Amino acid sequence: MSLHFDGRTGARVLAQRFQQLDRLLSEARHWWQYQPYHHLDLAFAKAAPALAERLNALSLAEIERLDGDMPALCELLAPWIPQGSALHVLSALPTLTAEPIPCERTMAMYMPGRKQAQIEAFTACLPAHRGPYLEWCAGKGHLGRLVSLHRQAEVLSLELQAPLCEEGRQLAARDGARMAFVCADAFADETAQLMAPAHHAMALHACGELHTHLIEQVAARGAEGVTLSPCCYHLIRTSHYRPLSGPAKASVLRLAKSDLKLPLQETVTGGARIARLREQEVAWRLAFDCLQRQVRGVDEYLPVPNMQKSLLTGTFEDFCGWAAERKGLVLPAGLDYAGFLAKGEARYGDVARMELVRHLFRRPLELWLVLDRALFLQEQGYRVEVGEFCDKPMTPRNILIRAVRARHG
Repeated sequence: MSLHFDGRTGARVLAQRFQQLDRLLSEARHWWQYQPYHHLDLAFAKAAPALAERLNALSLAEIERLDGDMPALCELLAPWIPQGSALHVLSALPTLTAEPIPCERTMAMYMPGRKQAQIEAFTACLPAHRGPYLEWCAGKGHLGRLVSLHRQAEVLSLELQAPLCEEGRQLAARDGARMAFVCADAFADETAQLMAPAHHAMALHACGELHTHLIEQVAARGAEGVTLSPCCYHLIRTSHYRPLSGPAKASVLRLAKSDLKLPLQETVTGGARIARLREQEVAWRLAFDCLQRQVRGVDEYLPVPNMQKSLLTGTFEDFCGWAAERKGLVLPAGLDYAGFLAKGEARYGDVARMELVRHLFRRPLELWLVLDRALFLQEQGYRVEVGEFCDKPMTPRNILIRAVRARHG
């Protein structure tokens, strides 16, 4: 079973769900639409001192437990954020039920285990369609290969990187899949010509504007349909999110790239070592932030680029040297690195508490974004279903949009 939006009644259901989410997210946006790294203490400490006191009493282990238990988090925050329970209910999606489709061992040989499971689950949820299919941002074409063999269908796979296309061709030939690879930029004008009305397009975790552009091209070219699982909403080419549907365009919410990262903060646990490295990296970044404010004489956050995890095996002083070089800073001699590191470790707890509050809105915001896409497709004449194609341990980006061109008459 899924959220099925079809005809006038379905359109109202879709719009109502979106409007309810939009109203609650807008009412409570001061609780989530800010960046914890930019604050030297709890952002809401003055406005909600009792909440600050309650959160400060939590250990990091308790924060981690609450982060994975939304009903308990809603209950904890209810005196200050009464919208939490309603948002939690509105964010629930049914699981799309389908017959499992296992890969043959030889086909799965070059697929990472978790990716294989995602591809199998995604393929099982594709709507009835004899082909052809258009695989968007195909990589090596693992998804297209399984679909081609399972559905006995032709698949056109679009991928930017030539080496991946070539490896995909070899794997398709090895397995006997009916696939053709096109090496091209998904955003190029001529790429749109690849999409035919007979195509059902598919994209498993296409990032940001790659999947919104796909949706727009499906509608513009009148393709048979599209099935996609959105990912990396923040990877856009503008400073702020560009809504697709009428209701989203009418919303008071204006989402910056930093806001669009919030849904992605739900991750699959990577083990104790990964968690320790993550905690160390955050603490070091916060410690460097304290240091750079003093060195620059400017009391504002300075973002530092992504780093190779090997830097974490060195010293904090080495990390500061790397970060300063990236930001064009000259560090004076005699800095108290141990003191700054202690400040960063203390701020880690504050950031964890602020993020805990923001995470109450993590899934609701993601569903707001997903429903914007679904509403757009509905507006363009497609029957749309929204549901979860797999459990979150397989991937937290487990929402699937399934759209088929409506037939009239």
